[in-house]
Amino acid sequence: MSHHVAILGAGKIGRMTAHFLASCGDYTVRIGDAHEPSALAVARDERIDGRRVDFSSPTELAAFLKGAWAVVSCAPFNCNVGIAQAAKDAGCHYLDLTEDVAVTKKVMQLSHGASSAFIPQCGLAPGFITIVAHSLLRELDSVDTVRMRVGALPRTPSNVLQYNLTWSTDGLVNEYCNPCEALVDGQMCLVPPLEQVERLHIDGCEYEAFNTSGGLGTLADSLRGTVRNLNYKTIRFIGHAEQMRFLLNDLRFIEHRDELKAILERAVPGTDDDQVVIFVSATGQRGGRFMDRTWARTVLSREIGGRHWTAIQVTTAAGICAVVDMLKEGIVPTKGFVRQEQIGLDAFLANRFGRHYA
Repeated sequence: MSHHVAILGAGKIGRMTAHFLASCGDYTVRIGDAHEPSALAVARDERIDGRRVDFSSPTELAAFLKGAWAVVSCAPFNCNVGIAQAAKDAGCHYLDLTEDVAVTKKVMQLSHGASSAFIPQCGLAPGFITIVAHSLLRELDSVDTVRMRVGALPRTPSNVLQYNLTWSTDGLVNEYCNPCEALVDGQMCLVPPLEQVERLHIDGCEYEAFNTSGGLGTLADSLRGTVRNLNYKTIRFIGHAEQMRFLLNDLRFIEHRDELKAILERAVPGTDDDQVVIFVSATGQRGGRFMDRTWARTVLSREIGGRHWTAIQVTTAAGICAVVDMLKEGIVPTKGFVRQEQIGLDAFLANRFGRHYA
């Protein structure tokens, strides 16, 4: 039986998600976007239904979700509460990619009493990285510290920021400006973004990592009382944090986020030659010894289905599509609020979409 999936958002990740789901043969896909040409372009490429949808209109959302088994939101994070409400009203499953803490808390509230599953934060970070972290800590008798690190980077940086725009600028500005949740000495706290810079080596390359918002997802709340330290940092090439602190703090763009977004989109080029760097570490006791468990990967851009896709497209869309598959198969709960840490790593990597991480 074909399951009807409605995708909202026809940007980079929406296009990849539509390709994965439409080409596998198990889903009937439709895609909607506030920018009609974007939706129609994806619809033409994937031979699916596409149309304009105003994300702020409950009436248009209700019409678009009619008959859908699930909605996958690849829309800007600030649209997701309205989309989640429309999904609840339609009785369909809801999945999103948001890293925004406040949005996720509202989605959790909406899930109460719902007849369908609400699964936010299905992507790379939060999302896949949460699944990896939870798997590592289960290998230890007791856990002291969990470190989660992810970066979407150009392979050949060529500007002072040593960075290219590879995903949502709204999401980038959001994670650079908002306070960051962490567990410190067993207590939930907020730490400042762009601080606590560290160095790390992955696959022979040296990077820096620093605090950013949203990457922990719901894991901090789930592990409170069982883990002493838990934190998430974004990986960049060395020197990036200093440049961003200059923009945000010295030039005070943290108070003018729309201006910062406009400047970044005007001056920082995108790239199709990117990489996603993933590092997760859990330390603690096992068999009476203090041990370290790590998981690291570098995922590159690649050709799929005769087309070139960026690494951030592949990893993010693979994350949410794998969860859609697992929802269809009953591997994850099909009702109520579902946390990423409820998803098993082995089952995820065995999935046809999850294999892109392996």
